[in-house]
Amino acid sequence: MKLMVAGGAGFIGSNFIHYMLETHPDYEIINYDKLTYAGNLDNLKDIENNPHYHFEQGDITDLARINEVMQKYQVSHLINFAAETHVDKSIHGGIKDFVLTNSLGVQMLLDAVRANKIERMINVSTDEVYGALKLGENTFFTEETPIMPNMPYAAAKAGGDLMCHAYWVTHKTPVIVTHCSNNYGPYQFPEKLIPFFIFKAMKDEPVPVYGDGLNVRDWIHALDHSSALDLLLHKGVDGEVYNIGVDNERNNLEITKMVLGILGKPESLMTYVADRPGHDRRYAIDATKIMKLGWKPKYTRDMFETGLKETVQWYLDNSAWVDKIRARMNEINQHIKKG
Repeated sequence: MKLMVAGGAGFIGSNFIHYMLETHPDYEIINYDKLTYAGNLDNLKDIENNPHYHFEQGDITDLARINEVMQKYQVSHLINFAAETHVDKSIHGGIKDFVLTNSLGVQMLLDAVRANKIERMINVSTDEVYGALKLGENTFFTEETPIMPNMPYAAAKAGGDLMCHAYWVTHKTPVIVTHCSNNYGPYQFPEKLIPFFIFKAMKDEPVPVYGDGLNVRDWIHALDHSSALDLLLHKGVDGEVYNIGVDNERNNLEITKMVLGILGKPESLMTYVADRPGHDRRYAIDATKIMKLGWKPKYTRDMFETGLKETVQWYLDNSAWVDKIRARMNEINQHIKKG
């Protein structure tokens, strides 16, 4: 397989590339990344000399560049992680870049898939496109749940997902869409909850908790997400949507206390701040469909504490990576205000 990974220098993309090179060492991996603020080639420094790994800088809105790279490597498969993903940035910093990348960029990739006769594309999306569930209810997002995003970020992602559906129905473009729950693991840029809290707590700085802290997310390790995508590359069905999650619902207060406990820090570091506008209360995934294909995640709900401890330890052990990112902490989550 000659696999082009759009957005491979980001958090989930770099974990996926590591996973694929370990699992399929004979595959050719072409990392196509624009290297925006969250793209970081240091995530892949340990494999940069692997003869089966190649890096090409480019934007997914640049169709000519996509075609050039696909033809250069005779790409057979494409997976797209490239996206503007920070929800708060889409609220406080404007939506234009989100629409360009998450909607228009996906359309450009679909055009390239058609032009270059790519065997399969996977568009990696989010459970946030479904909207929100109520706290305390025994309800879950399924693949039949209507698309009803509440956040500007999620609306832009939904635009890309719907374009995939339209290209499948109209052109039979071989594309699969995935909706995954919240990821955690190594290499995550600290604008997101878990690494942000780790970075703060490591320096004994206040750890900001939105609102009442009871918002629930369904957490999955990035390596389990990677194994699910690997399975879909080989056994998924074109034109289908697959939810990816491990039934691991946790509220933000629980996550905060776990991170502080692992680091041996006092809960007094928790500081309640003004809530995010329109903050969705709960996400929860029903992953029955992909489980029936034979997917078996490692970090199930019972293994979450182990996965979180390993994640915290990774940040502690990789001080050079952390210090480079920490030098930019004044850029991150500037909108957060005390409640």
